[in-house]
Amino acid sequence: MAEKLPVNMVSTDLLRGNFPAATGPSQDPAAAPDSPLGPPRYTRRRILSHALLLIASLLALVPFLWLLDTSFKTESSATQYPPALIPAPFRWQNYVNLFSERQYHMLLWARNSLTIAVLVVLGTTISSAFVAYGFAKIRFRGRGILFALMLSTMMIPFPVTMVSMFVIFKWLGDYTGIAWLGTFRPLWVPYWFGSAFSIFLLRQFFITIPEELSEAARIDGCSELGIFFRIILPLARPALSVVALFAFLSVWNDFLGPLVYLQHSHQFTLALGLDAFQSQLGGSQWNLLMAASVLVILPVVILFFIAQRTFIEGIATTGIKG
Repeated sequence: MAEKLPVNMVSTDLLRGNFPAATGPSQDPAAAPDSPLGPPRYTRRRILSHALLLIASLLALVPFLWLLDTSFKTESSATQYPPALIPAPFRWQNYVNLFSERQYHMLLWARNSLTIAVLVVLGTTISSAFVAYGFAKIRFRGRGILFALMLSTMMIPFPVTMVSMFVIFKWLGDYTGIAWLGTFRPLWVPYWFGSAFSIFLLRQFFITIPEELSEAARIDGCSELGIFFRIILPLARPALSVVALFAFLSVWNDFLGPLVYLQHSHQFTLALGLDAFQSQLGGSQWNLLMAASVLVILPVVILFFIAQRTFIEGIATTGIKG
């Protein structure tokens, strides 16, 4: 009877499942090089794909780098031809002038933008969550038709309804005694009635939550509002974060809405205030305009990097089920 080999004498390749061929030792096909002088084929493909992605990323950053470079130039060097890549002299005073010159009210415009953005984010998130819960978890007659009708409103851009909305707000101001035109109300009140895209996004996420959780809560005597606040909303934090981020971006960059409804310079938002840097006579201070643009997009960039993980998680886990 043959003796058994000790474990320490068994080949490591045999333990890993790599059995030698009859003609010699085997090699992993994925690790086999194309030639004795070259790297593996999959390594070359990986290097090439990373190089293409890096080049595409640098091309996408060129406008932002040009914006940042111009914001540190003097007024004359910002318009010279051929343009200089490095500011000479390097002028930090452009950012100081944004807050020191009287014709620019950056702090006031930032406060107006932030006030509208907070109200829009709260209104969009709360109202859209309520409507999305009804479409996802409550069965009623005509639910599919109403959902399709709601989705159809996503195809109507704001310029199409701009005139009719203006007439409605003017009528409300004339017959209710509450001023709407020339105030912030038209910019944030409509968002408290839901957003079609946000409702769709949240509805797709709510569908992925197991129905057994809601059934167990109903057996314990929990109401629909209790299920909504105690079960659905805590589980939907990633999707709610995505809705809040999209709502903030849309209102922070909105130019047409404030242009239609606001009437005084002290009510301007940052997007509308950037227009004040362009002179009516053609002598725009491009260095100050670029510096102001950097300050406008900086909160958006910071917010994205802070909420990047939650944002990606919310996008990845939304719409898994139809």
